[in-house]
Amino acid sequence: MAASIEFEGVRKSFGSTVAVDTVSFSVEGGSFFSLLGPSGCGKTTLLRLVAGFETPDTGRIFIDGQDITDLPPHKRPVNTVFQNYALFPHLTVRENIAFGLIIAKRDKKYIEREVDKMLHLIQMESHEDKFPDKLSGGQKQRVAIARALINRPKVLLLDEPLSALDFKLRQKMLLDLDLIHDEVGITFFYITHDQSEAMAVSDQIAVLHKGKIEQVGKPSELYESPKSSFVAAFIGDTNFLDGKVDAAIASDYSQLVIENFPRVLCFNDKKLSQGDNVHLSLRPEKLRISRDKPELNQLCNCLQGIVEDVVYKGDHTKFWVRIDGHRLGVKQQHSRFLLDTQPILWKDNVWVWWHADDGFILERFNASDQKLIEIPTDKVTAIEDEPPKEVEESALPIPLEGAARE
Repeated sequence: MAASIEFEGVRKSFGSTVAVDTVSFSVEGGSFFSLLGPSGCGKTTLLRLVAGFETPDTGRIFIDGQDITDLPPHKRPVNTVFQNYALFPHLTVRENIAFGLIIAKRDKKYIEREVDKMLHLIQMESHEDKFPDKLSGGQKQRVAIARALINRPKVLLLDEPLSALDFKLRQKMLLDLDLIHDEVGITFFYITHDQSEAMAVSDQIAVLHKGKIEQVGKPSELYESPKSSFVAAFIGDTNFLDGKVDAAIASDYSQLVIENFPRVLCFNDKKLSQGDNVHLSLRPEKLRISRDKPELNQLCNCLQGIVEDVVYKGDHTKFWVRIDGHRLGVKQQHSRFLLDTQPILWKDNVWVWWHADDGFILERFNASDQKLIEIPTDKVTAIEDEPPKEVEESALPIPLEGAARE
């Protein structure tokens, strides 16, 4: 049976370091829920708190309404899939999968039947007698998932299970994992720092940053309607424009005045008033670029600039266009590259345009989040040669006894 998870004011510190800072959110039963964030943000600590490997300083954790905060790990209705697989090297695939049921002293026929089901689920019937050292990384991860599922937990905890795999295998395993979730129907609590992984398989995502929840929502909500500059910059790529509301245009649109930049229109869903500060997020793929000025309606922004950088990425090209005192990133998707139009090149004069609906006003902005945006530097800083530093004799390594001396 699928189970919900509820976090109420959970906080966890290690010495003076706050790993999880009083978080409260819920996970719907049966969902594929991802906890997404950079390294060191507290993701794995939250997973370990659910598993019972750590105890919160304050707050409570519930699974299906039952308070599990003080339960030992073996009494919690969860199982964990670890990043390093944690398979027993002296046991075969079949024996690894059966291990949990053997420890639970289940009937031999029941164990065989359940292991057969799991082998079929992970499509490894032909590998059941192999030992882990004869398996690929993807196969090892499938066995680890089957071993965790065979005891029929209410919640499966997955701690960056694909991070050790190469890119192509990771993509395939991600699809397999999604199919397994659909088949078993229990709650998956998935930890990852990879935005594309989380976006591809999740029903809901919680973005964690410095121990705090930035935003919880569906993948499309986080991407299209980010609440903070961190979410906007961490999930995908974006441009930031900071200004003030200058005037209202129609009922739902406002004109913004931005320092060293032309005035722009935006959809004012936050109902800001004249003079209010605005932090606008513009996704690069929402912008269009051309050499010729397009004919547009009155709710479109159309600005002239110069291409400063061009990066060809196969399926698309990324341009950085200088418009007065700002540089905007523009992504142009390829369909008939080199066939229908002449490619835009470095130093070309271009027009960049977007509809006012395509910019999104952020609720929270931190200037440091601009470091997360993909943008080339204006210039490469020269590295000057430094004279060699004198090393004190006491800092030199002590040769081993009997070692050759020069």
